[in-house]
Amino acid sequence: MADEQTARERIAFLRGLRAVREFRPNPVPQKVIDDVLEVARWTGSAVNRQPWEFVVIRDRDTLRALAAADGFVGHMADAPLGIILVMAGDHAAQESFDEGRLSERIMLAAAAHGVGAGIGWFKPAGAETVKSILGIPRHRTVRTAIALGYADEGARGARPKRGQARKPLAELVHAERYASADLPVA
Repeated sequence: MADEQTARERIAFLRGLRAVREFRPNPVPQKVIDDVLEVARWTGSAVNRQPWEFVVIRDRDTLRALAAADGFVGHMADAPLGIILVMAGDHAAQESFDEGRLSERIMLAAAAHGVGAGIGWFKPAGAETVKSILGIPRHRTVRTAIALGYADEGARGARPKRGQARKPLAELVHAERYASADLPVA
């Protein structure tokens, strides 16, 4: 069936998404950036608040300064492009859920163009540094940075591998109710 084949191809695309943290220096074309931002704009949010704004950074010195902020964003230093997600800061629980959806959609939109993306996050002190560097108002929430660029497969292949890529479904899925070897079943 054509529909089954299409579904398999789409599932393979979704399963194939990988975080990229080593980049070639090639710039990301503006058309790709525009598509990524358009997908981000159309991402769903709680009560359709769309509580986000984006700071797109291409400047190498700024990317390095962001990479040095307290958090887990070192890969920004060598990326040709970074996007900082700026959340409204009005509804923390909803916005953190929306921010996760938004991040994944940005990564998938980039992957559709063959562009790699690596997500990172700032600790509170790092977020304050980022706000200062980028002129983001203090009442906004900054946690997430997404680096974009073409993957440096040579650098990626040189990294040590960490065991199995994913746990088997049998360890993750529970039918009807949660059951675990470490919890007594009533």
